[in-house]
Amino acid sequence: IRALLLCSCLGLLRPGGGQPFLRLRPSPSDNLPVKDIVEHPDPEYDPKEQDLDERTLRKKLGSHFDPGFMAVAVPGPANASGAAAAAGRGRAALPAELRRLELGPPQGPRLKVGKKARRKVLQWLWAYTRCPVLYTWKDLGVRFWPRYIKEGNCFAEKSCSLPEGMFCKPVKSVTKTFLRWHCQGWASPKYCTWIPVQYPLIAECKCSC
Repeated sequence: IRALLLCSCLGLLRPGGGQPFLRLRPSPSDNLPVKDIVEHPDPEYDPKEQDLDERTLRKKLGSHFDPGFMAVAVPGPANASGAAAAAGRGRAALPAELRRLELGPPQGPRLKVGKKARRKVLQWLWAYTRCPVLYTWKDLGVRFWPRYIKEGNCFAEKSCSLPEGMFCKPVKSVTKTFLRWHCQGWASPKYCTWIPVQYPLIAECKCSC
């Protein structure tokens, strides 16, 4: 827990024939979440109704379809955000490292407190320093399938250390495979097809400099 309390700091877009497209791949955690994608505005680069058959696309994506992080239709809220999320930061179980923490100065005698008071102090400390991943659904647009992704963010509205100075930052990421509609060629009609791409997501946040 000392690492939490004492600060000891330790081309997305490229042309693909006639259509700019995002070549998604695993990225360093400090570059996440992925920024909004700049799309070519011409609807000619959009998939047509016959290209959006769910049965065909599910078969093409296969075992990569993860209903916990992707949705075909508009999903409900992923979880709380803002002030509500901040209020729930300390509800998770205390980690073993924190439960073993001795209250008192490093060089002085241990602070004697009752079990109830100690539990409240540790719960407050955990609520202050914990860095949960906060999820919200993001619409990737019609050129991705599934269209909706549950994207993680680190709570960064206030410092997570005592004294202040450290903030919740991404330390681990995972990738999910989506289908990306990609068109080639300048002339019309263009050759377009669905291609698999990897989309990196924040999986863990930590209090750090």
